[in-house]
Amino acid sequence: MDQAADIHEQFLMLFAEHETAIRAYVRRLVPTRHDAADVMQSVVLVLWRKFRELDHADHFRKWAFGVARLETLAWLRDKARDRLVLADDVLQTVARESARDEERLSAQREALESCLEKLPTEQRTKILAAYAPDAAIQEVARQSGRTVAAFYQWLHRMRVRLLECTRRTLQAEGLQ
Repeated sequence: MDQAADIHEQFLMLFAEHETAIRAYVRRLVPTRHDAADVMQSVVLVLWRKFRELDHADHFRKWAFGVARLETLAWLRDKARDRLVLADDVLQTVARESARDEERLSAQREALESCLEKLPTEQRTKILAAYAPDAAIQEVARQSGRTVAAFYQWLHRMRVRLLECTRRTLQAEGLQ
């Protein structure tokens, strides 16, 4: 494989690993999901164009957040006539807090995913079905063999169980 292909592969692997966090960061800085999609297109282009400037792969996430912040600011300046756009100082504050919180949120997501994986397949499937987009709790409850009220009670117990597992996992990793 040639050097260009190696660089392309490395970029894709790093971007795939961090895309969700970058997208969530941008989403917190712009008014709508559609706006976030527009900004993300610019972010990805800049990340790819400047990827060779990145000094170390371990710094990709922080670097990508910086690019995302700058691209968001540029997009917001272009949309400055829109009443929904935040003032620069407010946006800077939100950007700083979002970047700081993203590490914590990422650790929480990973801990929750780990806890979900520990559940028996049947329980995990029911929980994921209940939280799927466009899920109808009545249908999920029926498929589980429970009444809607009984399913909500079971779901509550499972959420408490997952919350406790997530907290234990984060404590064990020294993150809480």
